[in-house]
Amino acid sequence: MLTNYHTHTTYCDGKSTVEEIVLSAISHGFDAIGFSGHGYTPFDLSYCMKDTAGYLAEVRRVAEKYKKDIEVYAGVEEDAFAPVKREGFDYIIGSSHYFLIGGRYYPIDWEPDTVRECIDLCDGDAVRLAEDYYSAFCRYLNTYHPHIIGHFDLLTKFDEQAPIFLNNADYRRIACHYVMEAAKSGGIFEINTGAISRGYRTAPYPHEELLYLLKRENAKVMLSSDSHSAHTLDFGFDDARRLLREVGFTSVTVLHRGEFVSQPL
Repeated sequence: MLTNYHTHTTYCDGKSTVEEIVLSAISHGFDAIGFSGHGYTPFDLSYCMKDTAGYLAEVRRVAEKYKKDIEVYAGVEEDAFAPVKREGFDYIIGSSHYFLIGGRYYPIDWEPDTVRECIDLCDGDAVRLAEDYYSAFCRYLNTYHPHIIGHFDLLTKFDEQAPIFLNNADYRRIACHYVMEAAKSGGIFEINTGAISRGYRTAPYPHEELLYLLKRENAKVMLSSDSHSAHTLDFGFDDARRLLREVGFTSVTVLHRGEFVSQPL
C-alpha cells in the first residue's frame, strides 16, 4: 500500500486544499491518505487550525466523495503542550514543536537563530536544552499515548546547516535514552521526510542511530512525508524504505480499513 497520514492543508499551514490533496493522491496511486491539521495551540496562533469543525467536515465530505478510489482519514497533529479533545479524529499524531523556557514557548523548527537563542537561555548548554525538550516530550507521550510519534528529534532540523546536536556525543546519549522512553508509549514512530522536501535535511527523522535502537526494541514505524503540498505526498519514500531495510526493518505500519496493520516493506 502507498499511504501517508501526516498531511497539512490550507486549514493550517499547508498550501493545498483537502480536495486538491486527495485528487493528487489518487493520481499517484495512493491507497490511503490521512490529514493531520495542527491542533489548536492557544499560545501560538501562527500555524494551527482555527476552524477544526470545518476541517473535519471537509475531510469527511471529500472522503465520502472519493470513497471508491481511496481511503481518507481525518487525524490531527497534537502538540505536546496543547493536547486536544480527541473526539471526531481517526488518529492522533503526537509532536513537540516548542522549547518551553521561563514560561515562554519558542518554536524549535522556525529558524536556527531561535534554537541558538534557546541555548543561550540555557546558559549556553545545548545538552541541557535537549534534555529538557526530550523529557517533556516523553512525559506527554507516556501520559497521552498518541497513535503516532511525530518527528521525534525535530530539534535537529537545522543540524546539517548549523551543527549543534548530532556531532555532540552527550546529546546523542540523551537522544538514545529518550527514544527508548518514547518507545514505552507504544506509539508508531514516523519516518518523516518533511525536512528533506523543504531542503533542510538529507535524511529523515529520527536519526539513523535512533532507528537501530527502535529496531532492537521491535518498535513500529510508519512512512510519513509531513506534506504541506499536494506535490510532496510521497517525497523521499524510496530512500526512506532503503534506509529502513539497511537498519533491518522488514515492515511498516499503515492505517487500513480503520485499523493499524503491518505490511511488508
